[in-house]
This record gives sequence, C-alpha cells and structure tokens, in this order.
Amino acid sequence: MKLAMIEVSGQARPAVVLDGGGCVDLVAGGGGWKDIEEIIEQGPEALSLIEGMVKNASAVVTGARLLAPLSRPEKIMCIGKNYADHCREMGSPPPERPVLFAKYRNAITGPDAEVELPEESSQVDYEAELAVVIGRRCKHLTPQEALSVVFGYSCANDLTMRDAQAAEGQWVRAKTPDFFCPLGPVIVTADEIPDPQNLKITLTLNGELMQDSNTVEMVFGVAELVSRLSASMTLEPGDLLLTGTPHGVGMGRDPQVFLKQGDILCVEIERVGELRTRIVER
Repeated sequence: MKLAMIEVSGQARPAVVLDGGGCVDLVAGGGGWKDIEEIIEQGPEALSLIEGMVKNASAVVTGARLLAPLSRPEKIMCIGKNYADHCREMGSPPPERPVLFAKYRNAITGPDAEVELPEESSQVDYEAELAVVIGRRCKHLTPQEALSVVFGYSCANDLTMRDAQAAEGQWVRAKTPDFFCPLGPVIVTADEIPDPQNLKITLTLNGELMQDSNTVEMVFGVAELVSRLSASMTLEPGDLLLTGTPHGVGMGRDPQVFLKQGDILCVEIERVGELRTRIVER
C-alpha cells in the first residue's frame, strides 16, 4: 500500500496512491484520520479499514498535489557514513558503530518542492537516502525483532551545507536548514518491501546520473540500525530514520559539484518511488 498526503480544496488529507494512477481520498471515504501519523498510531486496525475503503472506493482523485507524507515526527534520526562505497569515495574506513545526527521538523518538505539555497552557504550538496518510518512504540529490540516495528519506507534527500559541516565539526546546523529534508512522494508499507537490503537507489542532477548504488552496500542495515537506536532511546510511531547515502555525492567528485539555482534533483528507490526537488535562490 502506498500512503500519501494530498491537497484537496486547500486542505491536506491522507490518501492511498493507486498503481494504475490516481488516489483514494481517505477522508472522503469516511476515514477519520487527519494525517498519516494518526494512521500509524492506530496501527494494523487502520490499515485493515483502509484496505476496505480502497476496495469499495466509488471515485478516484486525479491530479491532486502530493505533500510531504509526514509533517510531525518526534524524531528525525540520520546515519552518516553508512554506505561502504561512500566511505571508499571519501577515503575513510567504515565506522565501527552507527554515526548518528539529527534533523528537525522544519527541514521536512514534500515532493516537487522548491528548496532555497541559504545565503550563508556556497556548498550545498545532495544525498539520496532510504527513509524508514517507525510504526509503534518500542525499546530494546534485537535485530531479529527490529523489522517488525517498521511501518514503511520512503525516499529522502539529506541536503547538506558542506562548508558549515566542515567549519563547525558537528553536523546538525549544516543538515537542518528549512526544507533540507525533502521526503516522499509516498510511504510504502513494510509488507511490500520484506527485504530493505536489496533496493536500487539512484540520484540524478538535471538528468545526469550522480549516485547509483544498492542498499546492500549499507554498513549497518535497517534492522541493525533500528535495534541499536532502540537500545538507548524509545522509538515512537512516526519517528523517521534516514539510513545514509551511497557514493557519488557532490563533495566527493573531482571537480566537486554543489547545487545552484534551477537544479533539479530526482531520488529514485526501487519499489518506493521518485522524489523530485527544485533548487532556487532566496
């Protein structure tokens, strides 16, 4: 199932995106959820109700604008240096434990969004990432248990001010300017992706292939990341985990490539979708 937030008559509503095109408006279908976070909180019962709504839908919405599928995660947890091929291009060994940093809600924006370049940075970079959405409250999970708490998956672009990242010695400010976490276009429920460690992941810049890898290259897979994070913090429904980026980032190229006015980025992850972003100047 592909869940999305759509704009209908100026209002944001949860919907199911159909494989054949169009979507089912879950509010019009009788659902009482205001957003996908409420669906996640309600759990399997909500998904069962939604399956019935989709099966009995009398009308399909077409041409609706897609919004960010999540807008209020309690935590946006991000993992650095988590692809072996990215470590090789940066000339550093794979980390012995996950490198954790955070983004905040102000960074979230949706598919086909325009992202402004901050005036303070001349080195904004792209990072295609598989996003993991936590489905229920949990702590102290084993790796064998961890995938059972995953609600679904989405595409993300972990935009980064590389100059700020280098100058400050820590990553949070460099990673979380407004709209520096494009997300979407949908959340694909976990039952459709039983193995998140075998998904092709790419990023194009103005149509040119820049990142081309597979999630098998992750140093720490999704199950191990969720397990390790749950060892020290309680994970909540709707929490978002960005799992790292593969090789091909702009900073790692010779010459280096940084984003500029008019650039169009497209993150594509097998079985998840395509996330487009346009870069604009302030």
